Amino acid sequence: MYLIEKTINKLYSNGYTFFLNPKDLKDVTNHLKKNSYNIYKPYEYSEKNIIYQKEPKIILFEIKTKTSLKHQDILGSLFSLKIDDGLFGDIIIINNRYYFYTFDDMKPFFKQEFTKVGRNNIELEEKDIDYLDSYIPNYEELKIITSSLRIDSVIAKIIHTNRDEIKSLIKDKKIIYNYELLKDGSKLLKPGDTFSIRRYGKYKFDSIIANTKKDNLIISILKYTDKN
Repeated sequence: MYLIEKTINKLYSNGYTFFLNPKDLKDVTNHLKKNSYNIYKPYEYSEKNIIYQKEPKIILFEIKTKTSLKHQDILGSLFSLKIDDGLFGDIIIINNRYYFYTFDDMKPFFKQEFTKVGRNNIELEEKDIDYLDSYIPNYEELKIITSSLRIDSVIAKIIHTNRDEIKSLIKDKKIIYNYELLKDGSKLLKPGDTFSIRRYGKYKFDSIIANTKKDNLIISILKYTDKN
């Protein structure tokens, strides 16, 4: 509740919020009157968006580097700057080119402080804000046979391990479920739920395709990929 109140106070005092993931955005808008706000989306399919009354000025940076980067490495390096993750939007990777959104008034900070991803030197180049308007996230479909929709059972199938190992991953805070640390492996997945497994990637539960003769489930899982 504290986060919701803090976000609403920022909206009223500043005219707009930080970038919010889908869960936080839904929690906040549930406490706002209809027609009292707008949603700013940097591009049509963006995950992190902004609630506003006064439209914010957003910029798009391309991360220029001579080496290949991973989403988790970029995210980790941004977190190492010790800033709130609401100060930057989606990280987008398209064919070994790397982008992220932020607020215009954060431009000097990132230009000065964000100079490395891991051990790799980087430079930031500002792009036109509409540069990625036509970007559509890409997915690889995985068809999984599982005995249940328990998230620990599904993840065990995806990464080819057992549920005891999933317990260790949960204990070590390596699984994010719907933008929060997963604490309970018995949660049942619902269509649209997302989860990230450190070192394995980010996934979305799409649907149940069919039942097998042995009463198992064939389900569709979408894995986020940077290939476009």
